[in-house]
Formats: sequence, structure tokens, C-alpha cells
Amino acid sequence: MGEISFDDFMKVDVRTGRVIKAEAFPEARKPAIKLWIDFGDDIGVRKTSAQITVHYTPEGLIGRQVMAVVNFPPRQIGPFMSEVLVLGVPDKNGAIVLVTPDQETPSGGRMH
Repeated sequence: MGEISFDDFMKVDVRTGRVIKAEAFPEARKPAIKLWIDFGDDIGVRKTSAQITVHYTPEGLIGRQVMAVVNFPPRQIGPFMSEVLVLGVPDKNGAIVLVTPDQETPSGGRMH
């Protein structure tokens, strides 16, 4: 694993957002959920898809806070344009568990 500088790390803009809409993404090659996430007034609502169907349902994600990288370029995923990268880590079986703040935080808050 290579080292990066603190300045390199600060280029990655990770923010807190709240899921305001979520729906199944049956067109995806692997099971996924489409998410619309509100990052507050400065960034607004951005969308993404995530392969998180083992631990989450679309209905259960509404209102949840998540962490996401907001400064990657948009990426086409089938018929859907993904604008942010939601962060997660694999459980012992490889299924993704979302990275979330452990207390309520304002939408758009930047990770330090």
C-alpha cells in the first residue's frame, strides 16, 4: 500500500447526506439500490446506486444518514447516472455495510 500526503487525502471530499428517496435497480448487473441523497444547500441532492441489497431495503434507507464522496466525476451505470460514491465496508461474507456517522450530523458536513 502506497503512502499519500495529507493534501492528497483532503482532495477527497467526503460528506454526510440523508437518503430522501431509494428504489430497487433491477437493470443493474448485480443487485443494487438507487439512492437520492440530500447533502444540504451547498451541494443539493445527488444520486447514486449501491450494491447494498443484503443488509438494506429501499424503504429502510429513507431518512438514513450516509457518508459519500461527492467530488468524483459522474459515472454511467446502465441506464442510471451515478453522481456520488456511497462509502461502505464488507462484512465477514463480503456484503456491504454502509459507513454512517454514529451521531446525527448536519447534511453536507465534510469529513475531517
